[in-house]
Amino acid sequence: MTDAPAPPPPPSPPHRTGWRRLSLRRLARLPLTMMLTSLLVGLGIVQLSFQLINTAYRSVSWTQQTQEVRSRIQDLERDVQILQDAETYTNSPGYLRELARCQGFVGKDERIIVSPQAPESPGENCRALRLP
Repeated sequence: MTDAPAPPPPPSPPHRTGWRRLSLRRLARLPLTMMLTSLLVGLGIVQLSFQLINTAYRSVSWTQQTQEVRSRIQDLERDVQILQDAETYTNSPGYLRELARCQGFVGKDERIIVSPQAPESPGENCRALRLP
């Protein structure tokens, strides 16, 4: 054994003290980072809620508009059918004969008989076909 004093303890590595300083800086910035993160998450939740509500509103309004359009299409298809039937009906000889009779014409082999109680101005003889 020697009477020499004990060697001094080895100095701490420089990277450990730098890491501690860095860690303390990060800890000091942590509340600000947490607040910003919370703010962004809150904004994301608000945006997501808005998008969900908007999507629900659009789907409900789209469903209503679709039903309105379908009912309008059915009405138009019915009108087209009525017009096609009327076109077919107007080209038939029976309809033309009936139309002439409504206007007061009489067939060649028919006789006109007028009742003594008949009004001076007769009303409408035939019903009018109402077209859309």
